[in-house]
Amino acid sequence: MQFAYQILIHTPVWVWPLLAYLVWMGIKAMRPRSTTIQRSLIVPAIFIIWGLSGLVSQSRDTVAPLLAWLAAALVLGATGFLLAKPLELDHTTGEIKRPGSVVPLIRNITIFALQYAVRVIMAIDPDARTTASLVGRAVGGAMTGYFLGRTVALLRQYYGQR
Repeated sequence: MQFAYQILIHTPVWVWPLLAYLVWMGIKAMRPRSTTIQRSLIVPAIFIIWGLSGLVSQSRDTVAPLLAWLAAALVLGATGFLLAKPLELDHTTGEIKRPGSVVPLIRNITIFALQYAVRVIMAIDPDARTTASLVGRAVGGAMTGYFLGRTVALLRQYYGQR
């Protein structure tokens, strides 16, 4: 119990509001809704910035973590682009109509948990730091690529229908 407590108290304060926001947005996504294009880009922007910040902030001891980031970004970027669902646009208001789904909540929590676990491992186990860095970069690249791909597909569909 002391171990978990130490992890929690050494977690930066900004992490908890971020988790709360991601859970809140995931819960909201469970119900059908209409939203503006700008609002629909907030969560992807958070994950893209988070993924890019991990690329910049981690040490550059080897080229392997950078290659892991790039490979994951390319693969998941194409996946995010190709699997983006068609959107329904309300031409009078310009809002996007989205069906409800539990997928955004699961996706948000999963990505957050993976990133959090990698950071904890890097902080507490110096021997696992290299492996955690590699995994962390791959996760960061995957989420950056995925959300960039989805964002490009969303913007393409949105402006194509307008």
